[in-house]
Order: sequence, then structure tokens, then C-alpha cells
Amino acid sequence: MPVSELKVPSVGESITEVQIGDWLVGEGASAGKDDALVVIETDKVTVELPAPIAGKVTKVLKKKGDTATVGEVIGYMEAGAAPAKKAEPDKKPAPSQAEGQKQAAPAKTAAPNGAPSNAKGDAFVMPAAQRALATSGIDAKDVTATGPGNRMLKEDVQRTAAAPRPALPSGHSASREEEIVPMTPMRRRIAERLVQAQNTAALLTTFNEIDMGAVMALRGEFKDEFQKKHGSKLGFMSFFVKASIEALKLIPQVNAEIKDNSIVYKNYYDIGVAVGGGKGLVVPILRNAERMSFAEVEAAIADLGTRAQANKLTLDELQGGTFTISNGGIYGSLLSTPILNPPQSGILGLHAIQERPVARDGQVVIRPIMYVALTYDHRIVDGREAVTFLKRIKECLENPARMLLEI
Repeated sequence: MPVSELKVPSVGESITEVQIGDWLVGEGASAGKDDALVVIETDKVTVELPAPIAGKVTKVLKKKGDTATVGEVIGYMEAGAAPAKKAEPDKKPAPSQAEGQKQAAPAKTAAPNGAPSNAKGDAFVMPAAQRALATSGIDAKDVTATGPGNRMLKEDVQRTAAAPRPALPSGHSASREEEIVPMTPMRRRIAERLVQAQNTAALLTTFNEIDMGAVMALRGEFKDEFQKKHGSKLGFMSFFVKASIEALKLIPQVNAEIKDNSIVYKNYYDIGVAVGGGKGLVVPILRNAERMSFAEVEAAIADLGTRAQANKLTLDELQGGTFTISNGGIYGSLLSTPILNPPQSGILGLHAIQERPVARDGQVVIRPIMYVALTYDHRIVDGREAVTFLKRIKECLENPARMLLEI
């Protein structure tokens, strides 16, 4: 039988070394041509190595956690008939940043298409189940999977969460086991970038509050027509992207960067939108966002969020950016100080919308209020400019017609 080498693919010009992730098809298991065999992790993106032929994986040379160089052989595959594929359950797309995403703590999993389970028989955790595990605090090993191919579904987690838990005997405590898991290349890169920002920039954060009533009323009036015409939901992020661009035009320092002893001003607006990906926080870029309509922004964010959840973003989509928006409000954050994404000079942090009593025309009324935070590099942006920047965003959100009329 013909034998094919499984080689590490090129994943970017600057990347020469990768880390091997989960083998989705284990040694001795079969797969069809172009089926995903193994996850390849780098400090920027995560990709899957497709099967070059239909057949059986005969040898795995590099296990999960091992490092390998681009072009290195990590396994072998022998040609042969691949098993018929089972129909997969319906998968709901991951929510956009405007709707929220949350990841579970790392769980030991086995793949559905032939890879053997570990000694505990752990299931393959579906993305919706991962989010349910994160919110419920339940350990994956305590959930019985009922999906096809030993897949763990969201309903399985919800069922376990609703079931009564036995009380511990007197004098006994819960397990105190520890598990040491190597940091993924992406997690290490995120850590390096955050420390770099803290060590190289003069970080300062200023705050303001926004009455979201006008935006919520506008969404409520047109959301059905918007979705019917454009095929995507009208969320909050498109409003904040557009308002940020108006503020960046007013205060160009926030859209600039320091390079050596010079300031580089940019007359384009590549807006990064921080989203929770399958392997951690990633910031895909909306290129030339000033040229995009509300519908194009919403569609792009939904697409990026879905592919970030599935680790399908390309390296090019994660590079560059002139300004970043991070929405901690989807997790319930009331107030926070976001950290810059170097070499950018500003990042806007959004928070939860809460109804609060405020004074309007001498009367106390209840309004939907959101706190917003701008963290900026004080080497290039002064306090007056930072306050003016947030004030402009506040004006645009509290009276959205300003963005249409550019006033």
C-alpha cells in the first residue's frame, strides 16, 4: 500500500517552529482525504493538518505537546478505504463578540473520528458544551456524553448541572488533585505581549459613562428589518466601531504609534475586535473599517467570532491593527482597565449595561448606562485628548444621528 508522509505545513513567513496539539485521528485509525488529522499550534494561529490521502494513520512520530519544525515529518499514513462518515449533529455558530463568548478550562478530550479515548473514556467536548462547562463550573469528567461519536453536548452539561449532587461524608473534602498543563504557543505569546505593553508603554486609563437608551431604541426599531435585509443581527459592536472611528478622526494620536523617536500617524482605520478563541483571546482585524457599512461590520464580526471559536482564523487576519475594542461586558464586567495591544496607542474597553438612576432635567430617571474605559499610551496621548476621545464616543452613541451626519 502507498505510504504518505505527514509533514508540518507552512503557517506563515516568520514561523519556523510549531507545537503539536490534539491528534484528531489516532494511530491505527482511518480518515478520508482532506479530513483533519492533527492540530498544529503556533504563537499566532492554530491550524489543522488535512489527510493527504484516504487511509489509515500507521505511525505517530510527534505526540501532543511536542515541538516540530516546518516541513518535519510527524507521522505516516497508508492508503486504503476510509470509513463512511457519520452525520454530525447540528452545530450552532459561535456568537459574535456583541453576543458573547466564553471558554471552558482545558479538558482532556478525545476525537470523534476514530481516535481512541483515554483511560477514563473522556468525550469529545463540543464548543457549546465548553461554554456551558465554563459557566457552570462542572468538570468535564463528571458529565455523561450522549451525542453521536461520544460527543459531549450542551444539553449533557445542563442535565448534570441540574442534577442534585451527593453530600460529602463528614470529615471529607473535595479532591485536591493538581494537573500541570504546558502553556500553548498562543497563550505564551499573549503573556509576552501583555508584559511587553506594561513594560514599554506609559499606560493610563480614563473613564466615562454612556446612556445606551438611544442605541437600544434604534436597534429595537430596526433589528428585524436589518436582519431580513442583510442576514446578520444588528448588535452593539457596529455602533462602537463607527463611533470609535469618529473619535479617532478627531484625536489622530490614538490611531498612531511610536516608532523609534518618531510618531507614525495613520490615515486608515484597522479596528481590532478582541474575541475569545478556542485557544485564548485573539484580536482579528477589520481592515479599513471606515469604508464598511453597519451591516458589513456586523457580518464581519460574526464571521470572525465563529472562526475564532473554531481556530480557523488566518495569520493575516490577526496581524496589524491601529486600534482595539474589547467588550468585557459580555462576561458581566462592570469596570476594568484594558491593556494595550502593542504597538497601538489606545484600546477601548466596553462593560455591562445596567439600569441606574440618573438625573435628567431635574428629575431622577432610570436609564441603561454603560461605563467605557480608554487605556492609552501617555507618551503620545495627553489626558485632554483621551477625555475628548471618550466624550466624542459618548456623543455619537447617545445621539447616533451624529455618525450619519458627521457632526
